[in-house]
Amino acid sequence: MEKNVQEKTTNEIESPVKTPPPPPAPNDDGGDEPEINYRGIKAMPFIIGNETFEKLGAIGTLSNLQVYLTTVFNMSRISATTLLNVFNGTTNIATLVGAYLSDTHFGRYKTLGFASVASLFGLLVVNLTAVFKNLHPAKCLPENIGHCVGPDAGQTAFLLLGFGLLIIGAGGIRPCNLAFGADQFNPNTESGKRGIDSFFNWYYFTVTFAEIVSVTVVVYVQSNVSWSIGLGIPTIFMFFSCLLFFVGSRMYVKVKPEGSPMSSLCQVVVVAMKKRRLVLGGDHHGVELFNHAPPKSINSRLPYTDQFRFLDKAAIKTSEDRLNIDGSPANPWSLCSMQHVEETKCVLRVIPVALTAIIYHIGAQQQYVVFQALQSDRYLPNTNFQIPAASYVIFAMLSLSLWVPFYDRLVIPFMRRIKNKKRTRAGERRESSGGGFTALQRIGIGIFITVIESIIGVFVEQRRRSSALRAGGPTSPMSAMWLVPQLALGGLAEAFNAIGQIEFYYKEFPENMRSIAGSFFFCGNAVSSYVYSFLISIVHRMTEKSGTGSWLPEDLNKGRLDNFYYLVAALCAFNFGYFLLCASWYRYKGSGESGSVEMEMEVKKLDQHSA
Repeated sequence: MEKNVQEKTTNEIESPVKTPPPPPAPNDDGGDEPEINYRGIKAMPFIIGNETFEKLGAIGTLSNLQVYLTTVFNMSRISATTLLNVFNGTTNIATLVGAYLSDTHFGRYKTLGFASVASLFGLLVVNLTAVFKNLHPAKCLPENIGHCVGPDAGQTAFLLLGFGLLIIGAGGIRPCNLAFGADQFNPNTESGKRGIDSFFNWYYFTVTFAEIVSVTVVVYVQSNVSWSIGLGIPTIFMFFSCLLFFVGSRMYVKVKPEGSPMSSLCQVVVVAMKKRRLVLGGDHHGVELFNHAPPKSINSRLPYTDQFRFLDKAAIKTSEDRLNIDGSPANPWSLCSMQHVEETKCVLRVIPVALTAIIYHIGAQQQYVVFQALQSDRYLPNTNFQIPAASYVIFAMLSLSLWVPFYDRLVIPFMRRIKNKKRTRAGERRESSGGGFTALQRIGIGIFITVIESIIGVFVEQRRRSSALRAGGPTSPMSAMWLVPQLALGGLAEAFNAIGQIEFYYKEFPENMRSIAGSFFFCGNAVSSYVYSFLISIVHRMTEKSGTGSWLPEDLNKGRLDNFYYLVAALCAFNFGYFLLCASWYRYKGSGESGSVEMEMEVKKLDQHSA
């Protein structure tokens, strides 16, 4: 039996015009809220300085943890790699919790402040495990390797306490810092929009510079001077990070949370399920849908899109639905606005693209490079200086650091000049990428580079292993500098894909979910860590029973790491094909059919309609 649906009259329906998002709390109507003073670039020294010192602290500790766990805590390589993958995965999953609390309850400023202090105490606890001998196992002598005494329950618990505090800190810092920095620019001005685009590039450049210092100076002190001093330096850096953040408090634009953005997403899904038996015309183009947007919402108005059409039923207004005086639904669990439906569609459209990050991170950040360096010749030619194994990742960071300013200062202006000569067709929406590659193009280029990186890794490992077997010792006479090409490609992939992902999530999520958008990048990294751990465990168990032995033994010379790289290359190639399908299907936020909707609303007389 058909249900009668009450349609809105023409003057009740607001056309879904594309307008820029309003500032978080403007004083347009003479209200009590003060006018927002965007400091833009003036606030950047405090925000980027805070993040730089935070990265100096966090990366200075985390980049060498593999070596720390195997040499000081006497863990096996498989155990240390698995523990770190679980730690990294949990750290990145925690960003979802931090993003939810930020967008819903506390706001980005308070979340960042609390998380920075938690990170400081976490680094302090990890440092104490190196300072006091009773907080780590006794040193393992070379003749006892393979039979070393591991950490006891108390030592493990104290180490995990430090990891737990670091997880809390990262859960608040990672999803909020980029969005908080972008909050300082006015999104309604051209200079503000350019500032946001440039901020993403230079933010990543500055952070990478901090990582370079961490994996060279800090790692060298840890490996060659003292673990106590080497882990104490990052703790001091983190103290300066907290200090800089709070000193700049009076300059910041602090966007207030608007309540749980996840509630409106759940409401759309629930109401669509309740009204699943209602029928909409095949070419309704959003005209039959209830459309109401709060006047002071920070979210931009979105036009109707015909993807995920089953959600449209959440915006069908029946005779049973009641409205408040301001036009909003009396019960949001029985009627949703077209605006909320389109915001839900934005999130759903992002998810298939976000899934490509899982395999991307496996290809871009190959952890066995550190162990390859340990079993290679790490001495600089004609010197007695030995490069720490964990410091070789600097070459990935250098390629990223060199590409970002080149892209921002040369490539973008060049492409902008070309685009200005070729005007887009009337009505076609251009993504505000500042004239360079679109976010999806950058993500795709980064994924493709991981395929090349993994294939190069195959040939380098074959050369390293064969030279080690000929020499007859555990260390290959091959220079570890042969690892540089694949590391440089990994950094270039990061420059394209990682920055592209961050920009993509920030621009494609609804404005009131920007902290959650920031967490999506780290969630992809988190799931990737778990999948990588699972992949390593499966490969190790399946190959150790074979006639040729495990691909991933403690001694890489007895394994076949090159076969593992072949497997990763195949996964990355599959990932690239999947991405191309997603990119061809994807529709950018705001690229709807607003023109046809507006025309139909002007000419169509809306009466009682049977859905």
